[in-house]
Amino acid sequence: MKSTIIIATSNPGKLREFTALLARHPFRLLTPKDIPHVPPIEETGTTYSQNACLKAAAYARAGRTFALADDSGLEVDALEGAPGLHSARLAGPGRSDADRRAVLLEALLPFPQPWTAHFRCVAALASPSGETWTAEGICAGLIIPVERGKHGFGYDPIFFLEQHGKTMAELPEDAKNLISHRSRATAAILPTIYQALNIPWPGSPV
Repeated sequence: MKSTIIIATSNPGKLREFTALLARHPFRLLTPKDIPHVPPIEETGTTYSQNACLKAAAYARAGRTFALADDSGLEVDALEGAPGLHSARLAGPGRSDADRRAVLLEALLPFPQPWTAHFRCVAALASPSGETWTAEGICAGLIIPVERGKHGFGYDPIFFLEQHGKTMAELPEDAKNLISHRSRATAAILPTIYQALNIPWPGSPV
């Protein structure tokens, strides 16, 4: 019988990526739709790790099983690491990914290119008893002023990967899941997931 993990996110893009990243591992994956009565989660942390742990712990308590969450952001060097923790709320509440990309590009106009940046992701695993573990993943690239690609979500259409000659949104999902910040954070926390679930670690990453 597979051990159960809740993927603790209501973001459809993150949910799709986590499902793909964990598909070949011996876990039974649940989504927020499978867990009733999860109270609203306020991301009040001052770090990615704190916010990821808040989300994972809330779902682990509600579902009475292990939960995996993440918090991630885009950090642009010219903006001294902004938008960072506020990446998903850059343009204000209720705004679209396209709105956030537009606000970011407007903020970068006074600065010379290249606009170096990186995505940072912290994945958090929480147990129903309140224990938490975290791991981090980073993916470096450049912000470009013209959107390219139809895949992915968030800032992917303006995040250019020099080694691939493409934006994150131009990569097929399976290719993105080999190099993304979320993929790297998931790979880093996988041994901990196996250990917490008392499953022998096969020694293979995502």
